Amino acid sequence: MHKTELVNAVAESANITKEKAHDIISTILDEITNALSRNESVNILGFGSFNPKTRAARTGRSPATGEPIEIAASNSVSFKPGKQLKDLVNQASS
Repeated sequence: MHKTELVNAVAESANITKEKAHDIISTILDEITNALSRNESVNILGFGSFNPKTRAARTGRSPATGEPIEIAASNSVSFKPGKQLKDLVNQASS
């Protein structure tokens, strides 16, 4: 599902305009992004949690030459699904 499809589904389900649904979804995503950029976790009960992660700098190997290379430190985000989401996904695949 893409963002446009999500907007359409929310608009139809909530009986609101697509523009209003787009504004709501964009605001939610912006707030999640802002919290993660402040190094804060975002927990949505029943859905899951988004957690910022930091990867330390390390030495790797170039796949082409096998030479050692330095891999810079980086920030990332992990997602851990909540029990309710896991149960629904497992139920749907059964």
